[in-house]
Amino acid sequence: MRLSDRSAVDLLALIARREASCVEVMADHLERIAATNGALNAIVSLRDREGLLFEAAAADAAPSRGALHGLPLAVKDLVAVKGLRTTYGSPVFADHVPVADDLLAARMRAAGAIFIGKTNTPEWGQGSHSFNPVHGVTRNPYDLGRTAGGSSGGAAAALAARMVPVADGSDMMGSLRNPAAFCNVYGFRPTWGLVPADAVGDTFLATLATEGPMARDIADLALLLSVQAGENPAVPFGRNAAFATPQADMRGKRIGWLGDWGGAYAMEPGILAQSESALRVFEDLGAVVEVLAPPFPAEKLWQSWITLRAMLSAGGKRALYEDAESRALTKPETIWEIEQGLSLSAQAVYDASVIRSRWYAVAAALFDRFDALVLPSAQVWPFPVEWRWPEAINGRKMDTYHRWMEVVVPASLAGVPALALPAGFGDAGLPMGVQLIGRSGADAAILAMGEAYHEATDWPGQHPPPA
Repeated sequence: MRLSDRSAVDLLALIARREASCVEVMADHLERIAATNGALNAIVSLRDREGLLFEAAAADAAPSRGALHGLPLAVKDLVAVKGLRTTYGSPVFADHVPVADDLLAARMRAAGAIFIGKTNTPEWGQGSHSFNPVHGVTRNPYDLGRTAGGSSGGAAAALAARMVPVADGSDMMGSLRNPAAFCNVYGFRPTWGLVPADAVGDTFLATLATEGPMARDIADLALLLSVQAGENPAVPFGRNAAFATPQADMRGKRIGWLGDWGGAYAMEPGILAQSESALRVFEDLGAVVEVLAPPFPAEKLWQSWITLRAMLSAGGKRALYEDAESRALTKPETIWEIEQGLSLSAQAVYDASVIRSRWYAVAAALFDRFDALVLPSAQVWPFPVEWRWPEAINGRKMDTYHRWMEVVVPASLAGVPALALPAGFGDAGLPMGVQLIGRSGADAAILAMGEAYHEATDWPGQHPPPA
C-alpha cells in the first residue's frame, strides 16, 4: 500500500515509530498530485517540491509539533495562509498573498501540518460547484465530466484522490456535506461554535457558517476536528468538547428518516433509494429507523434561510459591491445575494430569526425522541461541470442559484452537528451520501455512530476513484 493510500492516523503512527519519514510521506503525496491533479484541478497554488521536501526534512529532524506533525495539507482557498496565495476564487484577490494566518490555518500549522497549497472553491464559496475565474473548475474523481460539488469541492476531490490525508472545509449551505457526498468521503459540520471564527467583522449575528474537517474515515475526521476546535476568547458562543470516537452500540438507537421532507425537496431519481440503503446499514447494526412526517414547514425554513444569508452577505461584502471596479469582477450570484440583503428591513431579519428560533425548539424536541435524524446530503447526482448550477430537478424549476441545495438548510439553520456519510453509488456509478444529524453539542455521539457505520461499510476504502 502506498503511503498516500493510508489514513492520517496510520501515517502519524508510522512517522512516530520511524517506519516512514515525513520526507517519504511528502514525496509520495506529491507524486500522487503530479499524476492526478492535472485532470482534477483540486489543488491550486501548489508550492514547489524542493521547498516542501525541505520542510518535511526539518520535521523529521525535530520533535513532534502536534497532532498533525509532518502531514501534507492543502488549505481551502477561503482561508488565509501566511505567505501562500489566497484568492477566495475572486479575480479581485487573484494575486493576494496574506501576511498572517487565519485562526484555522494557524491551529493546523501549530499542530505540525505542512501546507502544500490551497484547495479550489467557488468564488467567495457561494454555490455548490467549485469553479471560479481564477483557477477554473474542479472535476469529480469518479467522473471527470462531473462536478466535485462545493464549496469544499477541491478539498473533497483531493481527499478522494489520495492527494492529501485529511482536508479542512467550511459549511454554510452544505459545503462540507454536498462535496463529501459527490466524492465518496466524510464531511462533518460541527455544532456551531465548536470550531470558532476569526475575530473580524460581525461575530454575534454571523452564526450560519462554520469550518470543519473532511476525511476518508471517522478517526481521521475526529483527529482534524480536535485540532480545529476549541474556544477563541475573542469571539462569543464558543464551545469545547472531547472527540474520542469509540464505536457506538447501535442497538436500540432511534433514527428519524425525513426523506424528501414530504415532497418539499425535489430529488433526482435514485437518491432516496440510495439513502435508504444507508439506513438499512444502521438497521442491520440494531438501530430502529422511523419514517417522519415533515416536522416544520419547509417554505418557512427557506424564507428564514435566504433572508439571514442575504443579510450576512450584504454586510460582509458591501465594500466589494460599492467599489465599481470590484463589483464588475464579481459573479452575478454574489451580486444577487448582496442586493437581496441591502433591500431587507430590520423587521424582515427579525421575523427570519423568529422562524429560526421556532425551528430550533422543534428540532430539540425531536432529539428527545431520536438519537439522530437523517436526510440525503444532496438533491441531485454530480452534474456536468459545464453547468453553473442545476436549473431544474425533475421538471421543477429552481428559483434561485442555490435552491437545489435546500436539503442541507434544516441542520445549518439550527446550528446542529451534521455528519455526511457516503451511501454508495447509483446506477450511473456516481457517489451519493446522507446527513446524520444530531442535537446541539452531540458531536462526539454523532461521530461514534459514524464510526459504527464506517466499520460496516468503508465506502471510501472499498471504492476509491479510478487511478
